Amino acid sequence: MAAVTASGEYRMRAVCRWVALAAALTLVSSQGSTQPAGPASPPPATITQPPPAGALPSGAAPATSAPNTSAGARDARPALVPQPGDPGNVDEVILPEKAVLILPGTGDWNTGLKSLREAFALIEAELARRNLAPIGRPLAVFTQTSDDAFRFEAMVPVTSAPPPAPDLPAGMRFGLSPAGKAFRFVHQGAYDEIDTTYETITTYLEVKDIVAKDQFIEEYMNDVSDQADVGLLVNIYVQPR
Repeated sequence: MAAVTASGEYRMRAVCRWVALAAALTLVSSQGSTQPAGPASPPPATITQPPPAGALPSGAAPATSAPNTSAGARDARPALVPQPGDPGNVDEVILPEKAVLILPGTGDWNTGLKSLREAFALIEAELARRNLAPIGRPLAVFTQTSDDAFRFEAMVPVTSAPPPAPDLPAGMRFGLSPAGKAFRFVHQGAYDEIDTTYETITTYLEVKDIVAKDQFIEEYMNDVSDQADVGLLVNIYVQPR
C-alpha cells in the first residue's frame, strides 16, 4: 500500500479512483351558547396586586437565550444516524432529510480541516445571529476534487428552514441535507490519516460492485482543531446511485 502523506495526495487519488469507477459503471448500468342578558349590576371593585418577584410586566415577551455554540454543546448534538458506527465495520443506513444552513467553499489537502472549521464557524455565527439553534453535527458534502484542492458544501442542521432571507451572507443559503440509503464508514484518528479510510472505501465499492454518487459526506462527531489530533471521529457516508 502506498505511503500516506500529510498533503492528502493519497486521499485525492483514492477519491478520484472512486469517482472514475462510478462514472464507468454508470455507463453500464365549536362555538359556545349565548345566555340572555340579565339586569345590569355594578362592576366589582378592582384590587391591584403587585406582581410577584421576577414576573414579567403584562404583555412583555420572555427573553430568549442565544444558542449554545461551545465545543461541548456541539459534541453533544446527535448524529444523522443515532446508532453509533464501528470503525471496523460498514453499516447500511438511511440518512434522514434535514433542514440545513449551507456555505460552499474550497480548500486544499494540506489545510482541509482548517477550511472546514472556518466554514462551520461562519454558519454557527449566522445561526446565532438569527437565534436559530443547531440540532445536529456539522457536515461537509465534497462535490469536486483535483490534484491539490477540493470543493465542498459545509452544512449545519437546524429544526426547520425559515422563509427566504434576503440578508444572508454572500453564498450562504438554507437547504436540505442529502437523504436516503447510504453506506457508513467510520474514521477514528487524525484527519491527516483519513486517506487510509478512503482507500478502504474505494476497495469496498470495487469488491461489492457498487456504483456510488459522485460526492461523499463527512460528519464530524467531535470538535478538534489540529489535523494531527488522533481523537477525531468522522462518519463518512457514501450513497449508491
